[in-house]
This record gives sequence, C-alpha cells and structure tokens, in this order.
Amino acid sequence: MKISSFKKVILILSLVLVISVVLSGCNSDSKKETNSESKGSELKGTVNIVGSTSVSLLAEELGKEFSKKNPEVKVNVQGVGSTAGIKATIDKTADIGISSRDLKDEEKKSGIKEHIIAYDGIIVAVHPENKVEDLDMDTISKIFTGEIKNWSEVGGSNEEILVVSREEGSGTRGAFEEILDFDSVREDALIAEGNGAVKANIASKKNSIGYLSLSYLDDTTKGLKIGGVEGIVEKIKSGDYKISRPFLMLTNGEEDSLIKEFIDFVLSEEGQKIVGEKQITVK
Repeated sequence: MKISSFKKVILILSLVLVISVVLSGCNSDSKKETNSESKGSELKGTVNIVGSTSVSLLAEELGKEFSKKNPEVKVNVQGVGSTAGIKATIDKTADIGISSRDLKDEEKKSGIKEHIIAYDGIIVAVHPENKVEDLDMDTISKIFTGEIKNWSEVGGSNEEILVVSREEGSGTRGAFEEILDFDSVREDALIAEGNGAVKANIASKKNSIGYLSLSYLDDTTKGLKIGGVEGIVEKIKSGDYKISRPFLMLTNGEEDSLIKEFIDFVLSEEGQKIVGEKQITVK
C-alpha cells in the first residue's frame, strides 16, 4: 500500500508539472501575439490642415502619400490664406496651420510652433504673348504701386498695364510687398483670391501682370526673369532669385502621435523628395 501511494503521489506531481509547462507556453504565446499586434498597429484618424493656398498644393501631395502608407488616415487640406491658417492654429480649429509668410511678432507670442517644410519662389508672371521678358526689382515695385502704368515704358506694347494682386491676409501678398519694399498696390488693381485665381486672370488678360507661387506656374502664364535671373529651383535655392519665402506648418501645444508622425514624414527624406519636385527642400 505504501508503494502504491508513493506512485500515486509521483503521478499527481508529474501531471501538475505537465499542466504548468503547458499553461506557461500558452501564456508566452499570448504575450507574443499581443506584442505583435501592438507593433503592427496602424495609425488611424484625420489630419485637418488649413491655410495658405501656396502651401496647400504641396500639403495635398504630402497628404496623399502619407495616406497611402497609412490607409486608415485621412488628410484634409483647406486653402483659405495664410492669415486664416495662422488664426485656425491659434484657435485650435485646425490640427496644422499652413503659412507662406513669416509670423508677425504678435502671432509668435501665441506660442504656436513653426515647422519650416520648404522654401518657395514668388514668380512675377504675365500673359504668354507679352513681349516683356525681364524686369528689375525697382521696376516691378513701380508697376505694382502705379508709378509705371503702360507696357511701353518697360519695352512692351503701348497698352495699359493691368495689375493683378492678392487679397488682404494673403501670405504671398505679404511676402511680395515686404520683399519689394512697398506698402500697397495701386488702387485700381484687380484683387484675386488664391493663386489659382491670379493665374486664371493672367492667362485670360493679355495686358496683365501678377505674382504667384512657383508651383502654380504653367504654360498658361509666363514667368519673368528678375534682374536677369530666372525663377527656377536652382536659382531660388542659391539665393540668386530674390523673391522667395518659407513654407510653414504650424502646430499649437503638444502634438498627438498622428500629427507628430505626419510632420516627421514631411521632414523625412521621403517627404522632402516630394517637396523637391516643385519646391525647395529644407535639407
């Protein structure tokens, strides 16, 4: 009986050991599966971007590529002007604001964070049939303020110059007037809201002149040389083309993981490759 009881004890202990090993293995597998799911989790949510029409085209391209990499993420871009984008950032009605001008001192005091994502050239453009090819900075300033009013004064046809400018609050307008060193355009200037509207007006009006972001320039308009220098990426990057400005993405407060991942992507080698297709990279 003693031997039989001893065997029973041994058998019970063996069964307990086997069960413990099995349960331990299950727990280990369960932990591995949990970690794997955590590492493989995808970003989800929506990134709302608001602001400059100059930056909006680039933001859309970056957003499309980011969504391809992260199918559960939607990037919405609304081009309404730099000042509106800065305000949306301050008010936290946008996840990211976009601006094509430097922030004013009072805007900086709000504590919003600036991320320079690119540099851009502001192209002075005319109708493709215009004979004028090259103007210097002083002449451009005189045209936009109304001191020069006829194309014949600068080597063109005997036709009155139609100035096309941007709306108040436009980052492109603010940068253009600051760089050219004048306060306001001539009173009878045609005011167009957005780069697209400026381009459409120049393309349809033979005696017009306006300014727009490099990314909007196409064969419906003709970019002028400035003091003999063409507004192309290489010349803007070297500093030879003088009318240029930064493209900014703006955030307010601590960025959540999705917003941080998006901005990191924009500034990454992959993101800057997209930037470099039409704008000037920051790296």
